[in-house]
Amino acid sequence: MNLKNKLLILVPILWASLTHAASIDTISVHSAKMQKDISVIVVVPDGSGTGLGFPSVYLLHGYGGSFKDWQSHMDLRPLAEKYQTIIICPDGSKASWYLDSPVVKESQYETFVASELIKEIDTKYPTIKSNKKRVITGLSMGGHGALYLAIRHNDVFTAAGSMSGVVDLPNSSVKKELAVKLGSYEKYPARWDDNSIVNMIDQIRLAKLDLLIDCGVNDYFINDNRNLHQLLLEAKIDHDYVERPGKHSWDYWTHVLKYHFLFFDEHFKGQK
Repeated sequence: MNLKNKLLILVPILWASLTHAASIDTISVHSAKMQKDISVIVVVPDGSGTGLGFPSVYLLHGYGGSFKDWQSHMDLRPLAEKYQTIIICPDGSKASWYLDSPVVKESQYETFVASELIKEIDTKYPTIKSNKKRVITGLSMGGHGALYLAIRHNDVFTAAGSMSGVVDLPNSSVKKELAVKLGSYEKYPARWDDNSIVNMIDQIRLAKLDLLIDCGVNDYFINDNRNLHQLLLEAKIDHDYVERPGKHSWDYWTHVLKYHFLFFDEHFKGQK
């Protein structure tokens, strides 16, 4: 084989290695509050970032899913490399809604993600340890979780995204499972309402977050997302709102995730 042919073979191999230089770790993080270990995928870009470390993007799965969902549906490494961010995909249980359940002591996922997990990641990985360089997004149940956690913990996150988010819990398509964590809506309506994003407008104003709300026009949660958008407009709260063709599906979420990373990249660049 002549030198030219060898180079033609080596170039695509080298290019593939450069475009996927990020590494993927699967770690176990102990939750003291829930007294159990929780699996987490961490995608780490190659290099040293800014010299101070990397910004971090927390990426939440939806109802019935797991920490494996995002990476199993798309390769997250190119995004980690392109935007030089560490991506963290925690297991949020199949139906935690990323809140601290007043009913089930083994389901305290607000505390886990917003406190216990952050401390573990910032200890083990070269993150920039500032809320200005830490953001969160997710799909469906994870869209609710991302907004909910950022609103309630703006000392931890300064921007949040939601893809097809369940922003009004009484309209959830899995009310029976949600009732296990909150108690029945008939008996505890305040729990459902108080934990719904559409009823947290005053908290959103105080949190001063950069927000991206994204939903497909054929998604069964589109009307709730439109309602949230209208409430934010009426309250004069700055936010980005996008409707695209699509429904409640992985085809939609894997397509729009790149726009969330672009949004977060602009957010990071604007932070001093």
